[in-house]
Amino acid sequence: MERRHFFLGAASALAAQSVMGANDKINVAVVGLGGRGQDHMKTYLKIADARISAVCDVNQAAVERAQTLVNRESGASPKGYKDMKEAFADKNVDAVSMPLPNHWHALATIWAVEAGKDVYIEKPASHNIFEGIQMTAAARKHNRMVQVGSQSRSIAHKMKAMELLKQGVIGDVYMAKGLCYKRRKSIGRKPDEPVPAGLDWSGFLGPAPMRPYNELRFRYNWHWFWDTGNGDIGNQGVHEMDIARWGMGLGLPTSVVSTGGKFAYDDMQETPNTQFATFGYDNGKKEIQFEVRGLLTGNDEGLPRRGVNTIGDLFYGTEGWLAVDSHGFQVYKGEKSEKTMDVAPEGAIWDTEPHMTNFLKAVRSRKHTDLNADIEIGATSAAMCHLANISYLRGGKKLLFDPAKMQFTNDAEANKMLTREYRKPYVVPKIA
Repeated sequence: MERRHFFLGAASALAAQSVMGANDKINVAVVGLGGRGQDHMKTYLKIADARISAVCDVNQAAVERAQTLVNRESGASPKGYKDMKEAFADKNVDAVSMPLPNHWHALATIWAVEAGKDVYIEKPASHNIFEGIQMTAAARKHNRMVQVGSQSRSIAHKMKAMELLKQGVIGDVYMAKGLCYKRRKSIGRKPDEPVPAGLDWSGFLGPAPMRPYNELRFRYNWHWFWDTGNGDIGNQGVHEMDIARWGMGLGLPTSVVSTGGKFAYDDMQETPNTQFATFGYDNGKKEIQFEVRGLLTGNDEGLPRRGVNTIGDLFYGTEGWLAVDSHGFQVYKGEKSEKTMDVAPEGAIWDTEPHMTNFLKAVRSRKHTDLNADIEIGATSAAMCHLANISYLRGGKKLLFDPAKMQFTNDAEANKMLTREYRKPYVVPKIA
């Protein structure tokens, strides 16, 4: 059950209004053109209902590559922007799709909805808990559709598994465990250096503190620095966290404790490569556990190993247990743990297209309830990752949390970590 009033506050939705004709294609601007941005463009190019009308990135070379890709694949000539605000102001853009670094998710989304655009924002929804609250409030205030890139919510076999849990296939579900055993090699160390030509480094950092340019703080490795990322629990892990919460029908917990560390490597990474978190519910009657392992590891769980990785979720009930990952799900029942169901995926094992198609459907309907991963859903799942990281950064302390007030009740220093100090002018506002 989503705790909607915790995120919405006093925000009220505007009257629904149609922004385009039923036969018009939806013009999409892709903002953030790195590796995931390439995936966004290629996916929208396959969807008949979409047209890529603009591309945007702080790196001019990335903009030019994106324009070439779209033109080659579709014949269209999208506008190129370096400043996302200019893309948001483009009247020929109906929606924006933004595979940006985590620290940009909130401000970019708020700016976009204020400009009248619908938003597909990648996971995790936010970089901290305060941001998720403001993103949800802004979406409702401006009646914008905001879909979070939690693709599992649109994957057929995972939707079926969650429905079976709801129907009681393994009885009363008392615990879920999310697994993120994803191999991550050391990023090493590199010296700071001059900003590469064509890159707006200040624009990349945005709300984060100004730092000297370092290649390891750019491209994919920004995930492993607290300024810009949330570690693997907020990267790959947020997918499995979302599934664990979804399958149990739970919102935010009343307690969290998370321990771990950055083991084995001597490099520049700040976030842990090994982390364990426990979330308490219903006065200890239900629980979600979560584990991250980036180092070489065995498979001591109930999910199959895929190469060097084990990524998925386990649900435990009074009558059995269920395992689900990208390759399908299995149900085991009774004292002998007999397999009673083994369901393979329908189509691709990991596909963004159904999720983006669902987003475009809501863009037309103007109903945020049509979204499979509305911003409130995504913000709640991201908040789980943030709660775990705050406990970890507080030395593994067990923190008590009040979901109604969105505050910790036993640690003032932890409450300071619900938000951050923003670098002006990139300040995430509190939405009235």
